[in-house]
Amino acid sequence: MRISTRGDYACRALLSLALHGPDAGPTSVRDIADRTGLPQPYLEQILLALKGAGLVRSKRGVGGGYVLHRAPHDIRLSEIISAVDGPITLGDFGQPHQDGACDHEGQCVLLAIWDQAGAHMRSHLDGYTLAHIAEIAKGEAPWPAPIDHDH
Repeated sequence: MRISTRGDYACRALLSLALHGPDAGPTSVRDIADRTGLPQPYLEQILLALKGAGLVRSKRGVGGGYVLHRAPHDIRLSEIISAVDGPITLGDFGQPHQDGACDHEGQCVLLAIWDQAGAHMRSHLDGYTLAHIAEIAKGEAPWPAPIDHDH
């Protein structure tokens, strides 16, 4: 699957909030845009979607802005991406053994493989919380290991 630009931007925005911690108070969209290098109008739309999903709260008025709605150790990458892009799947191919999906030669095997790959992706992204990513970004935890394709 592809992580969309929207999903990437949503993760960057929430990581920025996590890196600055709860003591920083609400952060304006402009400040998030400045810190992340993301375009402000697009960021506003994404933050509204994240607010709708209950991942951030907003405060109006002077000193207003966005704060994480839950602790960074309680927000997983998979949730952020699902909030702006919908469920993490490899595509809308249907499920093996449903709705005549296996009526044609051998195609059920492929559907099973796509389904399995989507599950791996969800599981991988479930393994990262905002707190963990913030620790890596600050040099307090090891970088994700590269995948060894030879084994």
